[in-house]
Amino acid sequence: MSTEIANLTAPVSLTDGAKKEIIKLIQQQELGQDYGLRLGVEGGGCAGMNYVLGFDQKKEGDQEYKIDGITVFMHKAHGLYLAGMEVDFQDGLNARGFTFSNPNASSTCGCGTSFSV
Repeated sequence: MSTEIANLTAPVSLTDGAKKEIIKLIQQQELGQDYGLRLGVEGGGCAGMNYVLGFDQKKEGDQEYKIDGITVFMHKAHGLYLAGMEVDFQDGLNARGFTFSNPNASSTCGCGTSFSV
């Protein structure tokens, strides 16, 4: 597996709130340099597809991006579902956690982590 990072523009964006929370989580978990934020999709959920968000190492078929110093891994095939998506972090009284604003989703479930295209 190549360790070169392609100079690609990330198909997703992270708000300042998301970046701040991700950096905090990386520091708390003391992750090594070979770990990055994994963004993706998987089948399931009440609307048909779930978002994947977590820390992982690069895998076969992944694209690697840098978003303001944060390494992001995404499988090449997932770009079709996530292109243009914005990841935010809400820290309010009514909700706390990551949220996804995906222009490709034709519908989403009430929890906001499941969608269909």
